Amino acid sequence: MTGAAGPALAAGHGTGEKGDPLPVLRHIVEAQQFDRASMARIFAVAREMEQVVQHYGSNILNRRVMATLFYEPSTRTRLSFESAMRRLGGEVITTESAQEFSSAAKGETLEDTIRIVGGYADIIVLRHFESDASRRAASVSSVPVISAGDGPGQHPTQALLDVYTIEREIGRLDGISIALVGDLANGRTVRSLCYLLAKFDSPRIYFVAPEVVRMRGDIKGYLDRHGIRWEESDDLGAVAGEVDVIYQTRIQRERFGDRVQEYQQARGHYIVDRAILERMSADAIVMHPLPRVDEITPDVDQDPRAAYFRQAHNGLYVRMALLRMILAGP
Repeated sequence: MTGAAGPALAAGHGTGEKGDPLPVLRHIVEAQQFDRASMARIFAVAREMEQVVQHYGSNILNRRVMATLFYEPSTRTRLSFESAMRRLGGEVITTESAQEFSSAAKGETLEDTIRIVGGYADIIVLRHFESDASRRAASVSSVPVISAGDGPGQHPTQALLDVYTIEREIGRLDGISIALVGDLANGRTVRSLCYLLAKFDSPRIYFVAPEVVRMRGDIKGYLDRHGIRWEESDDLGAVAGEVDVIYQTRIQRERFGDRVQEYQQARGHYIVDRAILERMSADAIVMHPLPRVDEITPDVDQDPRAAYFRQAHNGLYVRMALLRMILAGP
């Protein structure tokens, strides 16, 4: 993890790829806090976790408690975190739809909720509808906080599992080419993924999005500052034959509010179907953070290049690794 910024890191050290000390994980609030050495260590532990799952779990986190606070709907992220904790022998306390069914409905601030829940649990996993909510939570929390997605801001653990998936599927991370497709303006998954891709050598990124949801300037500026090549295209078919990864995303209706016309303009432009598969190389893959609506046709699912369900399963292993490293050490 780079730097000592904000609440993201705690004192203490593990060992990196080359024997260099790595700060021990504490809070996980943004993708930028990870560097190549820390990702390599997390991915090594994730591979160990694949074996743990095959052998019916572990008791390494016995008597530890994880609280999941989700102010936005979730299936994969919440259940994978909860499954990860239980497979490591820990316990889970949870509130789904926390905006409606927690004290937030009575006007309690996020900070006060975190202070209280920190007295009940050893770690908090938070999804919130506001950008930077996890950083706010970490700044007052007595226990580690893991971001499970902050509005249209970031989703760091999703980015970690995405990079893990690319490494497992493609076999390398340096020099890859990737098309990020769909709702890039509001896509916390693609934003976080860009931050991590910038840690590797010579990636090439294509942004393929309708005009109203193009990638925002802050990410483009970050890539420019780090010497990462990127370009925008309005032709997914042309890009499909040039990339190792098509990372498709859903046009997110919930991010448009009452801007119905803009949503209608954005949806349906780019669909991965058999025609797109025919343009892709035999070794390329299709990824998607899920859920999908109509942006990947069902007939793609049987193609071996459809990696999105394997991608989702990798989330369990990466999140098991993070929980183990935070609560039981590197």
